[in-house]
Amino acid sequence: MWSNSSTRPIVDSFERCTDPVALNQWHPLSAVAELRRGVTYQTLLLGEPLGYGIDDAGEPVVWPAKALHLPAGSPLPATPPAGLPTQVSYGYLWTTLGDPQPLFAIPEADEPDRRVLNAATIGIATSAPRAVENFLDMGHFPFVHAGVLGAEPHTEVVDYRVDVVDGEVWATGCRFPQPKAAPGSSASAMTDYTYRVPHPYCTILYKSCPFDESRRDVIGLFLQPMGEEAVRANMLLCVVDPISTDTEIRRFQLGIFSQDKPILENQVPRRLPLSPIAETPIRADKSAIAYRRWLSEMGLTYGVIPAADGAA
Repeated sequence: MWSNSSTRPIVDSFERCTDPVALNQWHPLSAVAELRRGVTYQTLLLGEPLGYGIDDAGEPVVWPAKALHLPAGSPLPATPPAGLPTQVSYGYLWTTLGDPQPLFAIPEADEPDRRVLNAATIGIATSAPRAVENFLDMGHFPFVHAGVLGAEPHTEVVDYRVDVVDGEVWATGCRFPQPKAAPGSSASAMTDYTYRVPHPYCTILYKSCPFDESRRDVIGLFLQPMGEEAVRANMLLCVVDPISTDTEIRRFQLGIFSQDKPILENQVPRRLPLSPIAETPIRADKSAIAYRRWLSEMGLTYGVIPAADGAA
């Protein structure tokens, strides 16, 4: 078994990534608020064992475990080995194994009245692209998240628009009737959604805010691909909610997240097929179709089954 921020040893059991598209991305490792200063943590990123932590000065450090192997939970060295690039954004520690472009922007995270927190981090035995595609799928709301994000017989996904804008996939005009769209919701409502995919393994949702009709709550799914078929899924919440506690907000999202986990882990194949004939699409799958095409055009091979490899 693999592990992350615990004292259990991590097993180098995944083949290392050679895909430059995946290597040349920023990847999340952990919510910074959940890390203790001066403590070593271990993880896998794209099959590469890493050590990481926050030093006593509050600065993030990440290094390849082959340069210095320290058990998880041991004191962070005063002078870690030459490390990997790092940044802290939206409350997460990010690193890269390549030469990335700047990380996508979420301006809402800087608004002073928003609650910005990590709802949960969950290990899932699936590929990062499968998890992104599940996040984009409104059709499963009444069946998987009944009584919260949907309810029968209201199962129709109304038509919406999908575009690639400035190199990102955007799905706009998405609407769905939801019994309880947020922890602070007091009644069923038709909820407006906008989906954004700015990164092969990260996706962002902008949805109706029950406390301010002029604004949108922001939910991000940031995936750390440990291997091609194993991820740690981090759920960013950036919401306007003056009444719910942090615990209530987290519990609501964790309940939804936990319903998706078994669905994802039972999908076969775990890697996302990019061939247009691999899995039969319907009209409601427009965002998934655009996402697969976008991945194919950028040349991503890690966590997917490229179109040239067929449907299986």
